[in-house]
Amino acid sequence: MSNTRKEHDFLGELDIPDHLYYGIQTFRAKENFNITGIPISREKRFIKALGYVKKAAALANKDCGVLDAKITEAICYGCDQLIAGKYEDQFVSDLIQGGAGTSCNMNANEVIANIGLEYLGHKKGEYEFLHPNNHVNCSQSTNDAYPTAFRIALYMKMTDYIKILVNLENAFRAKGKEFERVLKMGRTQLQDAVPMTLGQEFHAYATTIGEDILRLKEAQKLVLEVNMGATAIGTRVNAPEKYPDLCVAYLKKESGIPVELAPDLIEATGDTGAYVQIMGTLKRNAVKVSKICNDLRLLSSGPRTGFNEINLPPRQPGSSIMPGKVNPVIPEVVNQSCYYVIGQDLTVTMAAEAGQLQLNVMEPVIAFAMFTSFEYLGNAIISLIDKCVVGITANADHCAQLVMNSIGIVTQLNPIFGYEICSEIAGEALKTGKSVHQIVVQEKKLIDQEKWNEIFSIENLINPKFINK
Repeated sequence: MSNTRKEHDFLGELDIPDHLYYGIQTFRAKENFNITGIPISREKRFIKALGYVKKAAALANKDCGVLDAKITEAICYGCDQLIAGKYEDQFVSDLIQGGAGTSCNMNANEVIANIGLEYLGHKKGEYEFLHPNNHVNCSQSTNDAYPTAFRIALYMKMTDYIKILVNLENAFRAKGKEFERVLKMGRTQLQDAVPMTLGQEFHAYATTIGEDILRLKEAQKLVLEVNMGATAIGTRVNAPEKYPDLCVAYLKKESGIPVELAPDLIEATGDTGAYVQIMGTLKRNAVKVSKICNDLRLLSSGPRTGFNEINLPPRQPGSSIMPGKVNPVIPEVVNQSCYYVIGQDLTVTMAAEAGQLQLNVMEPVIAFAMFTSFEYLGNAIISLIDKCVVGITANADHCAQLVMNSIGIVTQLNPIFGYEICSEIAGEALKTGKSVHQIVVQEKKLIDQEKWNEIFSIENLINPKFINK
């Protein structure tokens, strides 16, 4: 008994191992595109999205009288298997591929067809009963099925990522509350500025992440417009008259995602502007997360020769030669993940620009860049939350001492003495090493201790009120 089956395409015949649910076109793609080593099976959301797209197409085709009930039932069964997370190992096409995603589309068509054939009581490869192109791909092209599946998967991926960002926002907000009475020196250009609290600093981190959540939710809506029914270039060739609207309606119902049909299918088939904007928004988020990680590394630097205002949870020995050294490894790895995302933004930009006429054949690399960016940065942020932020502690006494020894606190006296006198006080403190308190209260007696206590109370330093006499 043979362990292979013969399949053919217009290039010729191949023997396909009989246990495989994918067929000849996927087999060729596996040989042609050994690029990243990352098959589409890694992107489970994408496989699920392909299941939704193919099921919606089959149901719409049935309503249009193009597919009979038996064939439709078999296709829907195959699609439901993919949606349920089965047969993922049969999706072997590389995420980066030539052909504008044809290999990915045919991978889905072949797997669904062979699952459906077995459901109907036939053998894999007996395509005269259920064909990958004639039936599973009916009224479709790679150029509408692939981008639509990509958009649905990206929408789900963004939903997952936004949840991770909400957790990061909450973690920073909790630290802001915990540190609300920890007085510290604010800094601009790495120089002493004016007092604030560590809580205010961490609350600001929460706020800036919250802003990115809003921007990502806005950008996410851009992928809701899909081009199902456009077929090859947007002219709806080979698609029944009512098919596009029916297909998108079924897609919305099956996926639970509020997709809508693009008003201009020719424009929608060639346009990748949504990806540019979403990736730019993710880049913005990556830049800001990386900046926060830079801050965390600075604030925890030392411990004895740096800022030493906060302590990051120790995660591993920091040196193979220096005993006792502990490095900020979690912020460091998040920084590197952010750099990856920033680079992928350029990849998406160049790939989107490279589209020609009615199609952008570079969409697979856009998908790869965006899928991996959301995944890698999401994983990095989970590590940042769990292995760093929640365990941060404050060196409150050290922070307060830095404030009161700082020359920067002279700014609080500007409304009383004016800029010129305060500059003289600052200059003397800098030159002599004396504290501002020593010069103002003890030596020059410009104000008494009671007034000093009023101005430099923790309440007034946290929420300054105007004191000019």
